[in-house]
Amino acid sequence: MRILIVEDDDGITSFLVKGLKSEGYATACAPDGEQAIRYLGATDENFDLVLLDLGLPGTSGEEVLRVLRRRDASLPVIVLTSRAEIVDKVRGLELGANDYVTKPFSFAELLARIRAAVRSSAQSASTELVVGDLRLDLLTKIAWRAGRRIDLAPREWALLELFMRHPTHVLSRARILNEVWEYGFDPGNNVVDVYVSYLRKKLNIIGLDPLIQTVRGAGYRLMAP
Repeated sequence: MRILIVEDDDGITSFLVKGLKSEGYATACAPDGEQAIRYLGATDENFDLVLLDLGLPGTSGEEVLRVLRRRDASLPVIVLTSRAEIVDKVRGLELGANDYVTKPFSFAELLARIRAAVRSSAQSASTELVVGDLRLDLLTKIAWRAGRRIDLAPREWALLELFMRHPTHVLSRARILNEVWEYGFDPGNNVVDVYVSYLRKKLNIIGLDPLIQTVRGAGYRLMAP
């Protein structure tokens, strides 16, 4: 998952980048509203969530949020600001923010709010994921490949959903652990490799191309046939 951090305080930005990286997230940073708007309007930039300070130099965080919501109604936005008054929170939420966190904040709480915002956005987007000849029904938790039903255990289903939400993306073991098991990366733990192996056995059908590739030293990715 890729997060855009819109924050003019270098110390807070550095803290967020370090913490999110340790949890397996990729980040991009914008120190002001103009740069944030350029990032959000670029066709080659894709973000899963925005952390947005309101008190930015130049173009305000509120204006960034207005511009974003005119372009994209679904991208999750968490306002991260020192403005703690109720009127400010109400205004931020009415402008389209999904959540509102005041400074100083607990990183553990922020991380939980990030996960909740992304889950909520994903659940509302669609009830089905499709990559090539692979289909995953998010309601019944059943997969289908080339018309053949594939029953999955809970962790296998969560792992497949992660791959299908990010086709062609290389997913590190740290990120997979973070999003499927929700605990930090342990270099000695091979649970990701074990479950990828389980999933491969169920998805690989004679006569059809393998879907999950190993990227040496980086992780795994799902490729459409």
